[in-house]
Amino acid sequence: MLGAIAGDIIGSIYEFNNIKTKEFELFTAECFFTDDTVLTVALADTILTGVPYGVNLKHFFNAYPGRGYGTSFKAWAQETNSEPYNSWGNGAAMRICPVGFAYNDLETVLQKAEQFTALTHNHPEGIKGGQSTAAAVFLARTRHTKDLIRDYIEKTFGYDLSHHVDEIRPSYRFTEASQNTVPQAIRAFLDSTDFEDAIRTAVSLGGDSDTLACITGGIAQAFYGGVPKDIQGVVYDILDYELAEITRSFMEKFCTKPRRN
Repeated sequence: MLGAIAGDIIGSIYEFNNIKTKEFELFTAECFFTDDTVLTVALADTILTGVPYGVNLKHFFNAYPGRGYGTSFKAWAQETNSEPYNSWGNGAAMRICPVGFAYNDLETVLQKAEQFTALTHNHPEGIKGGQSTAAAVFLARTRHTKDLIRDYIEKTFGYDLSHHVDEIRPSYRFTEASQNTVPQAIRAFLDSTDFEDAIRTAVSLGGDSDTLACITGGIAQAFYGGVPKDIQGVVYDILDYELAEITRSFMEKFCTKPRRN
């Protein structure tokens, strides 16, 4: 999951200042963690401790205000008895990657992804975005090839992954729609050569850069067997103590086995 957090932080300064190149400074003094990181860590904590995810979502929202939460999520998080709000946005896919690391069969991954997603994003496209992201992480960490990952996602979820990022980039624009974010993030991973290149590729698409890179980063970590140590160091420095400790605990429990090709 550290890969997802790295993607969020690296992409944070480009969400409203898009770039269309992979040539950029990976970290700057302005980089920060957004709601993508906060809610990903909330899910990791739920998996580690058993605290209900709805409770954790609200706890972490209140503990980390002003991190870029969507309007509908903010309203949900501030209600006592919250109901799902039928969202098709990319907010569930951005936070779901811990599921792909924590569970050891695809059926459970899909079931848990739907369960955690539907708390807020119970629209079919929202659920599809969460499930496809978690499935891609799971398949990547269980030594499936990129071709097999692409084929599974296309056949199971109906996403078109046939276009190379160089074809997507020129016309791609900001969107919060899951169906217009998740396929592009997965394709950025498919067209990458290593972890850092995956993040650079996702950011270079433009659009909702932190969320794109967050989704891509989780999959890339799983596929490439981890996050480079120099990137890890900067990410942990940017996180506060609580977020860093939960992330380390999750990584130690679920992300210690490297991928074998």
